Amino acid sequence: MLSGILLFNQKGELLILRAFRQDMRPRLADVFRIQVISNAQIRSPILTLGSTTFSHIKSDNIYVVGVSKGNVNSALVFEFLYKLVSLGKSYFGRFDEEAVKSNFVMVYELLDEVLDFGYPQNTETETLKMYITTEGAVKSELRALEDSSKITMQATGALSWRRDNIKYRKNEAFVDVIEDVNLLVSATGTVLRADVNGSIEMRAYLTGTPECKFGLNDRLTLGENGADTSLGGAIGNIGGNKASKAAAGSVTLEDVSLHQCVKLSNFTNDRTISFIPPDGSFQLMTYRATENVNLPFKVHAIVNEVGKSKVDFSIAIRANYGSKLFATNVVVKIPTPLNTANTTHRTSQGKAKYEPSENAIVWKIARFTGQSEFVLSAEAELSAMTQHKAWSRPPLSMQFSLLMFTSSGLLVRYLKVFEKSNYSSVKWVRYMTRAGSYEIRF
Repeated sequence: MLSGILLFNQKGELLILRAFRQDMRPRLADVFRIQVISNAQIRSPILTLGSTTFSHIKSDNIYVVGVSKGNVNSALVFEFLYKLVSLGKSYFGRFDEEAVKSNFVMVYELLDEVLDFGYPQNTETETLKMYITTEGAVKSELRALEDSSKITMQATGALSWRRDNIKYRKNEAFVDVIEDVNLLVSATGTVLRADVNGSIEMRAYLTGTPECKFGLNDRLTLGENGADTSLGGAIGNIGGNKASKAAAGSVTLEDVSLHQCVKLSNFTNDRTISFIPPDGSFQLMTYRATENVNLPFKVHAIVNEVGKSKVDFSIAIRANYGSKLFATNVVVKIPTPLNTANTTHRTSQGKAKYEPSENAIVWKIARFTGQSEFVLSAEAELSAMTQHKAWSRPPLSMQFSLLMFTSSGLLVRYLKVFEKSNYSSVKWVRYMTRAGSYEIRF
């Protein structure tokens, strides 16, 4: 599929060139440097010149390029490039120019393992770390023979994401439901956009090869076909649920993506998420929600321009979540005109400060208790301008973190762990809602 892999820094210097086929010529690196890196007008991640296609992504300060000939599956190429970046980060901590230069021998070795004649092979980090290590120690022949046998079973078996003989003194499973809520409200108060990008992150520290069953809301609808996909059941021993009452209703998810460990046949038949988890941290599921979004904050902003010398602000923010919950690190940025000379402000909670570098009044509230309302009143004094231009009024934006609340209404009903030794395990669940693009126009 791929003729070769190229890695460049931002200056266009070639860091890695690995050819897998004879049609991968070194001059193709110069073609990409001239046509893409040196050309600011190129924005597409795909460039086709003749029969050669360059597919590239950026990771920090390097370009990761896949070179292919003929008609290839572009989605598969980009999936591999992102997998390669993820693999590099797991090995080196980050995947940038410094990491590549410091570990270029390891990068070449990884490329030789994950690609065979240009076709992707096993890209699972845990499997590769069994025989590609950063220690550099030479193993004995007997140990190498034993490891090669395990590697063969691991590479060809059904569980490429989990190695054998995993043991823990304490068996635990942590579940994090993390959501980024996006909001855009017009100056008249109309909601123009309200959606949620969510993911379910897991950390599994379980002995052996356990099978886990995961249950979400009693009524969960996937996609837009309106099909009822009941995933619920009795609530397991995973701690008290403090999420909003509205979350207990029907939830509609879109663009659901599941980890490869999930048994899709079980999911199709009885709508249960059954899987044998990888060891350690992994992302079980990603999703989007655009219906019945629970907005954690309601903002009422009034801005009056008094002539050409002053602007009055009145910002009221109310928390829509339960009184037992609280948001932390709440930051509200209220934009001001470019010719602002000085500001005065009063707040009922938190601290406000004018930041000239951001042309905004930054209002910080360390703890925002549910069902409470806080108000900021401010005045901005404007300096005289030779040519007065109308203020464009950029939108007000918010940042926050809110525990034990989900804007989509998604809830974890139960998590059960089955293993042949029948050991007991401890399960923990945590919900977190963060601000994605949370903006209010005024």
